[in-house]
Amino acid sequence: MIRSILYATDLGLYAPYVLQHALSLSRAFNAGLYVVHAVEPMGLFAESVLQTYLDEERLKELRSHGLNTVMASIEQRVLEGFNDELGEARNELDLIRAVKVVQGDPPIAILEEAQKLGVDLLVVGSHSHGTDLEIPLGRTAGRLVQLSVVPVYLVPMLQHRSRGEL
Repeated sequence: MIRSILYATDLGLYAPYVLQHALSLSRAFNAGLYVVHAVEPMGLFAESVLQTYLDEERLKELRSHGLNTVMASIEQRVLEGFNDELGEARNELDLIRAVKVVQGDPPIAILEEAQKLGVDLLVVGSHSHGTDLEIPLGRTAGRLVQLSVVPVYLVPMLQHRSRGEL
C-alpha cells in the first residue's frame, strides 16, 4: 500500500512533467507527497575562494547560518515554481506535505530523506536536463534504482519521444 511518496527533483527542464506524475500518483493513492531537491556540496575551488576572502569566524558563520538561509530560499523558490507551473490547478499543491532541500551526493541524500520520511515510493525522472541521450539512465536515477529499498517510479523524459526512439 502506498501512503507516502517522495518526488526527487533536479529542478530541470522536465521537472514539471515529472511533478505531474507525482501529483497523479499522490491523488490516485490518496498518499502524502514530499518533495526533495539535493544540492551538491560546495566544490574545492569554491571552498578555497571563500577561505581566501573570509576569516575563519565569518567562514564558520556562513557555513552554519548562510547555508540554512540559502536552503530555505531554494525551498521557497521551489514552491513558488510549482505554483506557477500548476496554473489553475494550484489546489494540487495541497497534496504536497513538505518541500526540502538537502545537501549531499544526490542519490545518497535522496535515499537518506526517503528513509527518514518512511516513504513507500520514490518518483524520479530518468535523466537530468544535461544528460546525453545515448545513456539509458542518468547517474542519480540509476543509483536510486540500484540502491532503493522501496519501489522507484521512473518517468522517461520527453526528449526521447521527439527523436522517435523506442
